[in-house]
Order: sequence, then C-alpha cells, then structure tokens
Amino acid sequence: MALIMGIDPGSRKTGFGIINYVSSKAEYVTSGVIKLPEGDIAPRLKIIYDSVTELVDLHGPATLAIEQVFMGKSAGSALKLGQARGAAIVACAAQDMDVFEYSARQIKQSVVGTGAADKEQVQHMVKVLLKLPAVPAEDAADALAAALCHAHTQQSMINMAGATSVRRRRIR
Repeated sequence: MALIMGIDPGSRKTGFGIINYVSSKAEYVTSGVIKLPEGDIAPRLKIIYDSVTELVDLHGPATLAIEQVFMGKSAGSALKLGQARGAAIVACAAQDMDVFEYSARQIKQSVVGTGAADKEQVQHMVKVLLKLPAVPAEDAADALAAALCHAHTQQSMINMAGATSVRRRRIR
C-alpha cells in the first residue's frame, strides 16, 4: 500500500486526510477541512470536486476511503450528504483512484475498537495512532480515521491471504 486519502463528506464541511501506509505503519501526510459557503448546492459541490482534485494532484494518493451515506435526521440531509460524497468520489475516480466505502460503525470499530465511539474518542485515537502533536479538527479526524480503517482492513486481508495453514490442537 501507499498513500491513502480519507474523506468525511458534508455539504457544509468536508474533511480530508492523507496517510502513507507502508509495512504496517501509518504516517501522517496532511489533513484539513474544506469549508463550504452557504447557498445553492451546485457551487458547493464544485468546490468539493475542485478541492479534492487539487489534493489528488498535489499528493498523488492511489486510494480513497470514504464514509457511506447513513440516514440521519432527514431524507434531505442524506441526499445532500450523498451529493457531497458523489463530488468527492468522481474527483478521485477521474484520477483513476480505487474507491472503498466504509460505514461509520466500521471506521469507529477499526480506529477506536468500538463501533459506538463518539467523536472525541475518534479524534483522540487518530492523534495517538498517527503520533500527532495535537488533536485534529473533528471532520479531519473522521477523514483520517477512514484512511486508517482502509489501511487496517487491507492489512487484515493481506495477513489472512498469507496464512498458508491453520494449526489445530487436539483437546484431551
């Protein structure tokens, strides 16, 4: 594996984070939040698309890990979230990146150890796992957590594929 980009999509703020994952070790590359203006959705989606494209051009990640849509407070909110996800996914797919989707529960489970973790727990574990000097912003931490989730998932699959035999003991 190499550079993994995580995205925490939103119609008001979209978090991003990029890690370098090599030999079972994750290194922080960059993260931040794309703050979107009020107003019509189309210009905001363009900002997401352009910003993600710029990040991909600048850093060259090979893979995108993004949170799946969940049904929150209303169908309208889920629709806007889906549109923001779509803009980020298309920006990455246009650069021939592989795209992987994870549920919020999977991401929390992978990073914190429980799918019911709160935002502060995710922020703290991202800081610890990436050896950051300070806790990242909430949306950036969620994006970095998505990237870490992908790295952990892929490493687990590699480890399972590499297991050539299973040793069994006889119980007496």
